[in-house]
Amino acid sequence: MSSAPKPIRLAPDFVRRASSAFDALPIRTRLAAVSALLTFAILCAFAVVVGFLTAHRMRSDFNRATAQSAEQVANELSVYVNPLTSTYERTRPPLQDLAGPSNAVIRLFTEGGQPFAWWPENAPSLGEIPALPAILTGSGVELATTVNGYQVDTVTTSLINPATNARWGRIFVQYARPLSVVNAEVARVDLFLLLGVLAGSGLALLAGTMIARRAMAPIAELTSTAAQIARTRDPSLAMPEVPADDEVGELARTLGGMLHELEAAHVETESMLARQRQFVADASHELRTPLTSVLANLDLLAESLQGEQGEAAQSALRSSQRMRRLVADLLLLARSDVGRVVARRPTDLAQVAIDAAAELGPMSVTHEVALEVEPAVVEGARDELDRVAVNLIENALRHTPPGTAIWVSTGVTPDGQATLVVEDNGPGVPEELAGTLFERFVRGAGDGGGSFGLGLAIVRAVVQSHGGTVTVERTNRPGVRGGARFVIRLPASPQSGSANGAGGDAAAGQQVPPASPASSAPADDGAQDVPAGGGRQTAT
Repeated sequence: MSSAPKPIRLAPDFVRRASSAFDALPIRTRLAAVSALLTFAILCAFAVVVGFLTAHRMRSDFNRATAQSAEQVANELSVYVNPLTSTYERTRPPLQDLAGPSNAVIRLFTEGGQPFAWWPENAPSLGEIPALPAILTGSGVELATTVNGYQVDTVTTSLINPATNARWGRIFVQYARPLSVVNAEVARVDLFLLLGVLAGSGLALLAGTMIARRAMAPIAELTSTAAQIARTRDPSLAMPEVPADDEVGELARTLGGMLHELEAAHVETESMLARQRQFVADASHELRTPLTSVLANLDLLAESLQGEQGEAAQSALRSSQRMRRLVADLLLLARSDVGRVVARRPTDLAQVAIDAAAELGPMSVTHEVALEVEPAVVEGARDELDRVAVNLIENALRHTPPGTAIWVSTGVTPDGQATLVVEDNGPGVPEELAGTLFERFVRGAGDGGGSFGLGLAIVRAVVQSHGGTVTVERTNRPGVRGGARFVIRLPASPQSGSANGAGGDAAAGQQVPPASPASSAPADDGAQDVPAGGGRQTAT
């Protein structure tokens, strides 16, 4: 028994992919495309039918006109032959007159099928013809064929004896017209139909696009408003009202209600965060005075006690100093969050870099710190800019192995930007930290637990409050592979054209000698506080 044949599935994967690609298009595009495709299909069917009927009619008319012209030539043509020698003498009228302006070809054949006269002189071969008795029917066109791009009609006519002017035998007359004439006319009709189909499809696409755009205009307005809310993060913006009571109107009302609830939640969250920031700022500020008193007492106690009690006092002093640095960091970030602006004055980044490098002398005994500074004056708060430079240099010292070279440079770019650059030839920034490097409480793997993770967050907060930017990239010094390069750009002051303060070009290319261990204490990775009684060192 033979089983019934299974149905063949026609390219299901291709159909599925095409459907998915079509569904991915915008709705207005799909509506316009469907409208244009339907119009195109209808016009194509109409053009095929009309083109076929028109071409058939034009070719029939051409063949009929060629046959009529051939009969007319046979009736008007008189061929004179010498009966004694059986040689052709002349025709009346001449063949060129009978051919006329239609580029027709006329060839005359004997009864045996041998050509003896033709027009034009370079007339193409139109093929052989059988002997006269084989096709002779009596009158009219005896044979109609298509040869070498010509419509060829063969008729018979009589020979004339010039002596007696009497008929004497018969001959073939081939009359041919080039098919290129009718083919060109058919091509013009086809082109006209094609242009009509394309124009109609284009108009249908345009009309479909306009209708779809008008129908989708409310959704486009909702989308624009939603994008503006996402860009400005302002949920108080109202969604546009749609007068129609349809699906689009329901969507607009739903989005409006959602935004109202989000705005209420946003206001509540902002109020809570504002209270939290104010609490941190107030607490940090209030803790500074008792911490200063505790540090002073612990300092005196550490100097007066000996042995284990002295060591315990020194440990308490170090912990208190670390707590004071944390309080100072939190206070600075809290002020940045609430937008408080510290008084600013012209400050040279070159001198800032020199002082910061000298202050970190105790930490740089295992590193080589080189200064390449030029005057770069900005309008800024000196203490905050000092904090930025200290944090960046200390970050490089903490997170690079001993023997690493660190370069600190300042200058002014041609577009009026003052720059502070700290770069090294160490291992660079790990990829997993690149996106969160300037966030708060982010600590690298090499700090050994000695930092709070606020140093680079303070750098970004200070730089942004001064209208600048901070970026991290790979070190691009010749001969250096890897390493991290922190670049700070701040608007330069007009005074940057000349040296401002100490430092300047005189410090370019100098190395910072390690300072006495008693001059200062190691600080956080960007949270350096100068201990009481300490001072800054300047590179010499």
